[in-house]
Amino acid sequence: MKKLLSKIKQGLAGPSEEEIEEKEEYVEVSAITGDDSKNKIMVKPFVIEDFSDIKPVLDALREGYTICLVNIRPLKDKDLVELKRAVNKLKKTCDAVNGDIAGFGDDWIVVTPHFAEIQRNSQTSKISEE
Repeated sequence: MKKLLSKIKQGLAGPSEEEIEEKEEYVEVSAITGDDSKNKIMVKPFVIEDFSDIKPVLDALREGYTICLVNIRPLKDKDLVELKRAVNKLKKTCDAVNGDIAGFGDDWIVVTPHFAEIQRNSQTSKISEE
């Protein structure tokens, strides 16, 4: 009975320091991972000719490592209603990922993920939902 109680007591107390020292193992972790491309930030150009062309822009923005430069000139020349719809979709997705969006010139929009902020001046304009 004493042996049983001592085993239970020992089990509740946990392992002794000597047992811990014997079982201690170290695992070496390298600082460099195999896929280094996820850590790099990309600046990627896109051309929007149709509303369906914004899907790759949205995917890149949601991924979070891409600053998107979007040329809206072809859609602007083709259909202003579709352009407005595409810009609103970009704006909503940008707000969802806490990013930033701005237009510069008449034909380009910059869309950034959460870590980047667009500095505004006379050549850039804030995109507002209309």
